[in-house]
Amino acid sequence: MHLSRRIGSRIVPALIISMLVAAAAVQAAPIAYTVNLDGPSESPPNASPGTGFATIVVDPVAHTLQISVTFSGLIGATTASHIHAATAVAFTGTAGVATTTPYFAGFPIGVTSGTYNNTLDMTLASSYNPAYVTAHGGTTSQSETDLFAAIAAGKAYLNIHSQFATGGEIRGFLVPQTVPTQPSTWGSIKALYR
Repeated sequence: MHLSRRIGSRIVPALIISMLVAAAAVQAAPIAYTVNLDGPSESPPNASPGTGFATIVVDPVAHTLQISVTFSGLIGATTASHIHAATAVAFTGTAGVATTTPYFAGFPIGVTSGTYNNTLDMTLASSYNPAYVTAHGGTTSQSETDLFAAIAAGKAYLNIHSQFATGGEIRGFLVPQTVPTQPSTWGSIKALYR
């Protein structure tokens, strides 16, 4: 009995540590967010018929922010696009620009529709608005931590500025991408392999 207690006293803590490490690994996995962009979501709202959709993938292990945007129907030609953070209240309000200004490197400027794909290295100062880094401890490490926390809290939005609306023609808050959990919502096996 004495031997089993000693073994048990070592196994239980080892199991607890293993579970904590597994939970931390899950927390560090890349997280996808989606963004629906439109004029009524701007602040102040506008009547732009423009729309857009974006997927943002946050990877805290690789220290990257992957951005994929499609937009069309803008009234004015694009002048800027970036992510703002952090608003005081989730899914509402305005905030300063967190990422590159005036626009993401390679973002289509001077157009009313387009697509964009890029991955930002969040360890580089060039991935941020310099004012954001200054306001967040002066380091990219703290800036990354704060930006990723704002995104997770629903306090970050992406917008596209144009000649029509210099403050932003279309915008949307980043929301976690959801995956159906019920097999009945997945579609048929045949549809998956077409």
